[in-house]
Amino acid sequence: MAMESLNFFKGYGKVNPLPGDQSPYQQKSTASKRLILIISVSSILFFTLILALALAVLTRDQSNTEPDESPSLASSNSAESIKTVCGVTQNPSSCFTSISSLNISTKPDPEVIFKLSLKVSITELKHLSSLFTSLHDVNSQAAMRDCVSQFDDSLGKLNDSLLAMEVGPGEKMLTLEKVKDIQTWISAAMTDQDTCIDGLEETGSVLPDEMKATMERSKDFLSISLAIISKMEALLEKFDLKMH
Repeated sequence: MAMESLNFFKGYGKVNPLPGDQSPYQQKSTASKRLILIISVSSILFFTLILALALAVLTRDQSNTEPDESPSLASSNSAESIKTVCGVTQNPSSCFTSISSLNISTKPDPEVIFKLSLKVSITELKHLSSLFTSLHDVNSQAAMRDCVSQFDDSLGKLNDSLLAMEVGPGEKMLTLEKVKDIQTWISAAMTDQDTCIDGLEETGSVLPDEMKATMERSKDFLSISLAIISKMEALLEKFDLKMH
């Protein structure tokens, strides 16, 4: 009994440690680990935020410097624009080949492409006129002179068309009134060629193959220009443009 009392007093005031309790050293070690973990996570979040901000700034700068891409034909390349315009003609292949062979420094719109088609028509008509001038056939001299006169008249009308499209900076090359005038002039130029052919047939003149081929090309190019100017308003709409 005395021994039990002594043991009781020896254990008085002491608390048996629970399994989950830790010593001060262990608590300090755990706190340090938690602090290190918090600092590590905070650092990762901080650098992630910095990286996200940097990417946002870079993306914004690129969007400001790069040109806007539009699905409209106005932003398409020259070949696509020419094909679209030539698509309204009866001979798209000849139209595309003749116009795309010219030196085009900018992305052309329908007005520019039409102007180029006129230049092709003028070049071919000048070549045709020179062939008739150089041909010396006594039996058809009068008819040949009439043809050259008709060609000169046609060239005058085509040059008037080009002159009508010469405008100042920021001005539109074509208006509804100009389109009607140019249609009339090109139609008249085509009539001049028909008059030439009628005169040759009446005199029984036989043209060399080269002259026949050149005349056919000239008529083809004139019909191309006429088709484009006739559809100009619709073509401009395809390019998100308007006629004044």
